[in-house]
Amino acid sequence: MLKQRVISAIVLVPVVAVLAWLGGWWFSVFVAFYAGVTAWELFRMLGMNDFAHPIMWLGVPVAALLVLEGGLPQDPIRLQAFLVVSVLIGLVTALFLNRPNAPTDLLITLGGAFYLGLTLRFLALLRNRPDGLWWLLLTAITVWVMDSGAYFTGRAIGKHKFWPRISPKKTWEGFFGGLITGAIAAALMAYFVPDVTWWQGALLGVAIGIVGPLGDLSESLFKRQAGAKDSSNLIPGHGGFFDRIDSFIFAAPVVFLIAQFLGF
Repeated sequence: MLKQRVISAIVLVPVVAVLAWLGGWWFSVFVAFYAGVTAWELFRMLGMNDFAHPIMWLGVPVAALLVLEGGLPQDPIRLQAFLVVSVLIGLVTALFLNRPNAPTDLLITLGGAFYLGLTLRFLALLRNRPDGLWWLLLTAITVWVMDSGAYFTGRAIGKHKFWPRISPKKTWEGFFGGLITGAIAAALMAYFVPDVTWWQGALLGVAIGIVGPLGDLSESLFKRQAGAKDSSNLIPGHGGFFDRIDSFIFAAPVVFLIAQFLGF
């Protein structure tokens, strides 16, 4: 398992790093592809126990296109129009589905597509900001350090369960370990982001440390319903695409909105 994890990281990390460095459509298309595969994993899990039968051919493109739309010059009318058209196409599709639960399947499909597309698009939006590469790196490195800090702290001294109903292995000790290591990482990364001081970076790290685990827990909700350990086995040693991106579902929008509203 460890060997697989290392090999996968050696192959994937340089590819992601190059695409992030290139930015623009290169990175937007990559995130859109990632969102589409993640949506496929989500719909696949939702269909595992006959709870629902998501409309895969509709939900996957909608999630991916929402990310691509975020890579274009911002136009709120265009986004609203896309969301409305997606709903209308879905409703027409449901009319032709010979299923007793077609309305439920449609709402689950659109809900899943919007859930992933509207959150992961903030990775593209973050990269398209002025000095976006550094904002993206601050977010990504903080999330990775936070996850590692939480994992190793939890293994070493974790005793008090954090959210046992959803994720029995997470502990409060691990949560605070991730919070502290994430704040340190963001404070150090702030050195490279123009107009952001180390203490502002530390506060961003605290924000990521609080919301990042919520992304992890939100994915765990779906996995527990499906009875799945991982979202898929597409990334050897790491599970699925969803497993690798779950913390960013909360972290990317929060960092972007903080940066945007505080005028960074």
